[in-house]
Amino acid sequence: MNLIAGIIVVTIVTDYLLHLAADLLNLKILKNELPDSFNKFYDANRYKKSQKYLRVRTRFDWIASTFSMLVLFVFWFGKGFPFLDNWARSWNLSPVLTGLIYMGSLLFFKALLSLPFSIYSTFVIEERFGFNKTRWSTFISDIIKGLILFIILGGCLLSGILIFFEYAGAAAWWYCWIAVTFFMLFVQFIAPTWIMPIFNKFKPLEEGKIKDAILSYAAKINYPVKNIFVMDGSKRSSKSNAFFTGFGKNKRIILFDTLIERQGISELVAILAHEMGHYKKKHILKAMIVGIVQMGIMFFLFSMFITRQELFDAFYMPHKSIYSGLVFFAMLYSTMDFFMKIFMQMQSRKNEYQADRFAVKTTGDPQSLANSLKKLASDNLSNLTPHPFYVFLNYSHPPVLDRIKAILNAKI
Repeated sequence: MNLIAGIIVVTIVTDYLLHLAADLLNLKILKNELPDSFNKFYDANRYKKSQKYLRVRTRFDWIASTFSMLVLFVFWFGKGFPFLDNWARSWNLSPVLTGLIYMGSLLFFKALLSLPFSIYSTFVIEERFGFNKTRWSTFISDIIKGLILFIILGGCLLSGILIFFEYAGAAAWWYCWIAVTFFMLFVQFIAPTWIMPIFNKFKPLEEGKIKDAILSYAAKINYPVKNIFVMDGSKRSSKSNAFFTGFGKNKRIILFDTLIERQGISELVAILAHEMGHYKKKHILKAMIVGIVQMGIMFFLFSMFITRQELFDAFYMPHKSIYSGLVFFAMLYSTMDFFMKIFMQMQSRKNEYQADRFAVKTTGDPQSLANSLKKLASDNLSNLTPHPFYVFLNYSHPPVLDRIKAILNAKI
């Protein structure tokens, strides 16, 4: 095992152990007493159910992550990467097509191994706790649609990357950076109108008090909104959410039908005020810029490592290739990405507080935002008292009790 292999193994095992420790701490501090602020939103039985849900999901995640890590190590140290490479090369195709076969096979087998866990999660755990609304026909249809979409979009993206690094020489990394940036922006632009409707139905929000209240608030803060849609989230889960998608004239506000059923008008406005706060505070734009810069750094580093024999020796590969180097570098890059993810989550939690303050200041109604979060937490059986270390590793949003406290203490 050379240095690169050692770094990757240590990172994978450390990440696994840190998340295991965080999970154990998270379960250890579960409290039987319901926080006073949730008395009207949880009864004793539902609160116990939320804690049981957390325990079941945590133990299931342990099994899934342990299995995934063991399969990776067995495949890696059993010299599965060179075996698959020899098979892909046996087709005697161009380097780009060989690379697509190689990487496509890896992704296919990874998806195949995760399928039983996805089925159990959806049709056993989520069903047991009353969340699952997915039919088998929908589940299978989603897999087929996702596969076709990946072949089309993912195939184009991977082909472009391989072509640039195969034939563009030293300038390949920044050609690739520019091309992939435009590709990702294009996908985001077409997603609301072309991609998302493949999986869900979207209908314009009906005229009435809800739409009037949203448009009135949007006009008050000078937020240009025309496209407000309701998504049939209830066909897969009873959980609820709201989000923004797209940009430019394709920008849309999406409300789950389950959210409209359970939230009052003032609460829906408060939720959307929070989402509009992200837009007004330029959180989405900043995250996009950071992502683009990070992608450029990744491609530059890849160009530095692609010729290093040590990278291929770490995976017992006798032949250098762009496609296998891309796979191996992605695993090495995960060491840096581990720290970047923690930093990005810290920034995300800070942004959530800012969006909450924006919503409180512009609506003048902190109680409605607090109540909407309480309903969401109750409906989704959220953990009300997560351990700080678990939050540090996993949460992109602050714990709900911390958010509610900050909301009710915010100055209007």
